[in-house]
Amino acid sequence: MEIAAFAFDYDGTLARDGRVAETTVAALRRLKAAGPLLLLITGRQLPDLQRTFSHWSMFDAIVAENGAVLLRPSHHEELSLAPSPPAALLEALRQRQVDPLSVGRSIIATWQPNETKVLAAIRDCGLEWQIIFNKGAVMCLPPGVNKASGLRAALESLGLSPLNVVGVGDAENDHAILLACGYRVAVGNAIDLLKSEADYVCHAHHGAGVEELIQRFLAVPPQDLTSGVRRYDLGIGGDLDGPVAIPSSAALLIAGSSGGGKSRLATLLIERIAEKEMQLCVVDPEAEYGAMLSLASLGGASKAPSLEEVGQLLEHPHNNLVINLLAVDLESRPKYVAGLITLLKKLKTRFARPHWLIIDEAHHGIPRASQPGSAMGPSSLRGTALITAAPLELPPAILRAIDVAIFLGEGARERFEACRDALGTAGIPPGKTRLEPNQALYWCRNAHQIRIVELDAPRQEHERHVRKYAQGVLGEDNSFYFRGEHNQLNLRAYNLITFVQLAKGVDAGTWLFHLQRGDYSRWFREVIKDEQLAEHAASLEHSQSTDATASRQAICDLVEARYTAPADAPLQPRGT
Repeated sequence: MEIAAFAFDYDGTLARDGRVAETTVAALRRLKAAGPLLLLITGRQLPDLQRTFSHWSMFDAIVAENGAVLLRPSHHEELSLAPSPPAALLEALRQRQVDPLSVGRSIIATWQPNETKVLAAIRDCGLEWQIIFNKGAVMCLPPGVNKASGLRAALESLGLSPLNVVGVGDAENDHAILLACGYRVAVGNAIDLLKSEADYVCHAHHGAGVEELIQRFLAVPPQDLTSGVRRYDLGIGGDLDGPVAIPSSAALLIAGSSGGGKSRLATLLIERIAEKEMQLCVVDPEAEYGAMLSLASLGGASKAPSLEEVGQLLEHPHNNLVINLLAVDLESRPKYVAGLITLLKKLKTRFARPHWLIIDEAHHGIPRASQPGSAMGPSSLRGTALITAAPLELPPAILRAIDVAIFLGEGARERFEACRDALGTAGIPPGKTRLEPNQALYWCRNAHQIRIVELDAPRQEHERHVRKYAQGVLGEDNSFYFRGEHNQLNLRAYNLITFVQLAKGVDAGTWLFHLQRGDYSRWFREVIKDEQLAEHAASLEHSQSTDATASRQAICDLVEARYTAPADAPLQPRGT
């Protein structure tokens, strides 16, 4: 994980008793000189902060009033991020003699034990305002306004993702900051809740803890500093030893024959990257990824996307992008990809993203004869997935820098054996020579053996499965037929929707005939290929084999829950 900025709380973190030590200010200046942007996130009102802290202008953005006000010192911009306090609420607080009482652009501040009076005033006014605590301080703000919402506004103005920010705090109202940031730090005097969720807890307190953190950051490469953070790893499946996940900053190789599952695994990775809210760029030579959800697409069969267009889109942290290279011939692709990688290096230097780059048919874009030092060198591979049917056609320096390699499909073992020397590993895969469908050989440079991993199915594959069997037209051999004991009927259910429609209309004798033979669970298992649905149906076939009404309703409910409700809706038979 790259670090683009640090977000500091003021009171209790940078400051002790309201004052920031000169040694802490000096440490902040050294940190800023090293490249990261500095953000200050405080519950104080801006005029109070500026009177108290003379060095406020050194920060690239200041969020005040616990998320309600944003200041860009270098731009002389001050923005309100929340509405003003209602006059009725202020009057209700004065009537209740809340003292002390401080009113900012949006914030209303007091001290414990006045929170009971504030809650009563909010209730009596019929408002949805919230109370936030900060070690004895009581802050009243509009709904949804907190330090995290203010941080997001500040980062939007700077073009940064919170995943590339170090959040540092000490108190209850800093909890939202830490949860929003990619790397979480609590100073030594922080409350226990923050310490329990922090990636690093400073030994020193207040500003001395900040100095400790800055010294550590300047002494250790950012990727080493954040290497212990695993919540952004990309889970892909598992084996008997447990789940398997791709580290968020890995150099990844996916190798396999045509039709061996490379695109399926790439789809799974894209979904996992989206779930983690990381920015993604996909190099798509064959126009396979353009229809993926949440991915903008540039280029097509008649026009290659310009690098200027790519850069403009990726400058916004929420834009994910597919670069369609159909209009770029094979001979021109290495030059195009080299230019793209140079552009992405500049973006990473400025914004620490995109977080992931996926290059399909990588041996065409980065061929063995290319000079990786001029574009994609080993140091540029973090957060990159290279997908190829011919891994040995990639530059040797690239293969030596791979952290994780996944081999799929027919000949996976042979591909691994052929790549062992290039990868620099002596590991030997297990003796199993043939992989089952949806399995892969997984090699990690830090591990001691190859693992055979059962890969998860992409969500989109499940959605296609749902559409096919719920709404499609199955062939005569795969349809379900309600015939009855004496073949008196010949009602064909050519998908699950017609199955439910016919099931609700057939007579009880016909329904029970198929129920008692186990025909429903067999069809669900063998044709629909839904083992979970089949198991539930088999249980009903066994337990309610003489009750036509209850079993019919329960099985229809199961099908409708699975194939008309959201994909992750639980399957529960009626009455359980």
